[in-house]
Amino acid sequence: MFGPITIPFGSVMLFNVVKLKEGVDVSDVELALGEMCNVVKNTYGNDEGGFIGGQVFRFSGFVSDEGSMGDVEAAEDHIAILTYWKSFDQHEKSHADATFNKKFSELLAYCSKTYEVGYEMLWQGEPE
Repeated sequence: MFGPITIPFGSVMLFNVVKLKEGVDVSDVELALGEMCNVVKNTYGNDEGGFIGGQVFRFSGFVSDEGSMGDVEAAEDHIAILTYWKSFDQHEKSHADATFNKKFSELLAYCSKTYEVGYEMLWQGEPE
């Protein structure tokens, strides 16, 4: 559950930004978030479903002066959900499914905004 994941080259990554409603804390959404992630892993984590792995991050408030160019505005508090898939089509099919939508709608009750954007992998590497 908390082990490392291996992402094969050629996979796609979906980056979902989840902004919580005012007064809602990450601890308030942990159960809904965990159940949604578990449904994705257990329902779509096969060749047909295309789910490879995922990660959930809480924004720490850190903005790098060294890695940023221009005026850096403080980013808003949010949760980032990264999921890796064999294809965008498999991702979209899973997220149109009623099983996923039930759990996602439970998370949305705590959110002021969410958006999800997709990326194609261009490079990956590790130190030698």
